[in-house]
Amino acid sequence: MTAKPPSPLLKLLLDFGPLLLFFIVYGRSDLYTATAVLMVASSVSFGLLWWLERRVPIMPLVNVVFISVFGGLTLWLESEVFIKIKPTLIYGLFAALLVGGRLLGRQPLRVAFGPMLALTEQGWTLLTWRWAAFFVFLAGMNEIAWRILTTDQWVALKTFGFIPVVLVFALLQTPLMTRYKLPEEADSASS
Repeated sequence: MTAKPPSPLLKLLLDFGPLLLFFIVYGRSDLYTATAVLMVASSVSFGLLWWLERRVPIMPLVNVVFISVFGGLTLWLESEVFIKIKPTLIYGLFAALLVGGRLLGRQPLRVAFGPMLALTEQGWTLLTWRWAAFFVFLAGMNEIAWRILTTDQWVALKTFGFIPVVLVFALLQTPLMTRYKLPEEADSASS
């Protein structure tokens, strides 16, 4: 039986639902309880994505591993630092994977998004470099934020600042993706 990809709304819920739960629980409790909820919700979300897609989704896998490790350290050592540096490390890892892939002559974004997008080589290359630079920017912003903001402010920024910024950046890539769409994709879209 072939897997049918989840609807965009369900995918969005599975991607961002755990973080939303983290924020809700944090508002009613503390960072440690919210971290435990994030760990469980992320694991459930990953499991559902795996079951629905009938494949291991790489980015959610990396995310759930980092959440488990750094969330576990946060709870075990009772230190907020570990959950706060997790975004820096994930963004840094994504940037390193994208840059490393390009330096090795590969198109890492095509591996992740190839079934959904059909771009020329130049399009994949430009998109990869843009995302790599953006992930470096996000890592730097998180590093500054967790050091100068209170925990309440950091949680609010992580939830209501970084997510919208990522969504806006993704939307801003639409002209590039349209410009470098493979000709057969462009022709079928216009007919």
